Amino acid sequence: MGEKSIVVNFLGLNFNITNCFSGTLVAIAIFGLVYWLSGQVCLKPGKKQNFLEAIIDFTNGIVKNNVSDSEVQSKLSLYAFTLFLFIFFMNQLGLFLEVKINDQILVKSPTASPLITMTMAMMTLLLSYHFGIKKFGAKGFIANYAKPVGFLLPINVIEEFTNFLTLSLRLYGNIYAGEVLLNLIGEHLAKSAGWATIFASVPLTMIWQGFSIFIGSIQAYVFVTLSMVYINKKVMEE
Repeated sequence: MGEKSIVVNFLGLNFNITNCFSGTLVAIAIFGLVYWLSGQVCLKPGKKQNFLEAIIDFTNGIVKNNVSDSEVQSKLSLYAFTLFLFIFFMNQLGLFLEVKINDQILVKSPTASPLITMTMAMMTLLLSYHFGIKKFGAKGFIANYAKPVGFLLPINVIEEFTNFLTLSLRLYGNIYAGEVLLNLIGEHLAKSAGWATIFASVPLTMIWQGFSIFIGSIQAYVFVTLSMVYINKKVMEE
């Protein structure tokens, strides 16, 4: 895509306004949704409460199916719920709302930026180190890298980098590719040969948006699932 993110330098630091503003919109949307769904919590739940509880049960199921330590499970439920909602909404934002200022873009899917996906992947890895060190101690946690046999130490260390890259770049690649193709259909195909291509691009855009919603949902599920798998590996002794 030809658009550039809006970047502002402040006190020698670069701030990506596009990512910050888009992420803030997502946070506001999620807060509003959860607040609306949980506004009248009662013993006999209505449709809104049932919907919210269904999402919570879904993310709790991901945790229980992939984390074997019951103590760690109880501490990851809220993280999995929040992570799933944030990734799901961030994946979908650029499909329905894109704001441009000249050749710069103000609003897009935050997960179409590797900076965002790498940050989220790093959060998961740091959380896995926290639980691992808390369970085994610093010495025991480091010793696990040399198990079951010592010569696996360098391989296990390299695996940390590959886990980080695959977790972040898988999400980024899927969302970025979806936005690129949507942009090609809307900006280039639709304007290539007059009204004929404009009419042809409408159903293509609708089909691709529907497919992208599905892909965005799957990627949110995959990211949360792999996050739980990586955390579980750190709290399980080899």
